[in-house]
Amino acid sequence: MNGELAKLVLAVQFLTRLPLRTDKMFTPERMAQAPRYFPLVGILVGLVSAGVFWIAALVLPDFMAALLAVSAGLLLTGAFHEDGLADTFDGIGGGHTPVRAMEIMKDSRLGTYGAAALFLALAIKVGALSAIPPIWVCAALPVAHCVSRFSAVCVIATSRYVREEGTGKPVATGISASSLIIAGFTALGAVAVGAVLFPFVSLLSGIVSLCFAHVLMRLFFEPKLGGYTGDTLGAVQQASEIGFYLGLLAWL
Repeated sequence: MNGELAKLVLAVQFLTRLPLRTDKMFTPERMAQAPRYFPLVGILVGLVSAGVFWIAALVLPDFMAALLAVSAGLLLTGAFHEDGLADTFDGIGGGHTPVRAMEIMKDSRLGTYGAAALFLALAIKVGALSAIPPIWVCAALPVAHCVSRFSAVCVIATSRYVREEGTGKPVATGISASSLIIAGFTALGAVAVGAVLFPFVSLLSGIVSLCFAHVLMRLFFEPKLGGYTGDTLGAVQQASEIGFYLGLLAWL
């Protein structure tokens, strides 16, 4: 199979629960370059969520449609990023040292900090989406899922992986310039489409808010860990996605 297509399939298999066979496609080199397609996978997840919202909104109140759209994203990704968010808050909140924090993050059990963070994240997402005009929600979901995954890719490009093993190990050596450029242009394309669908200032508000959330989340975990883990990439994605919705809603 073509190398680039294999990297895309690996990215889809890594970030979603779609039953794809990647046995003959996997190589460490391809997996290390798969993040170049993370924003594209985000568009896929966002389009599915937007489709669910649009169908549900035809017969249900906006709040229920938003709840179902978020649920569809959870099912499609297996709550992959949400799990990382919860683990990050458990580790940083309960670990007094970097080693202890990472031990807690590796524990499959959900603690108080993680449960609270997960509940609030889901509640804020549903609340924000239900308050945005329905026609805009269908555009906001793909854009937000795309640029928030690029936000996580930026962490890979600018920080260091601090575990000996884990979900982030394939990109422990960083990300190539070509992969970062491909991911960046994908995110830029999503923003360009958003500029057509949204008032420019509202879109700018969403992007600024996303960047602010990205920085805040990194300030939360990087000083203690000295870098990132696979869990913290999920936390950055979630914070960035929420930041985009809140920025868009704040202007509206």
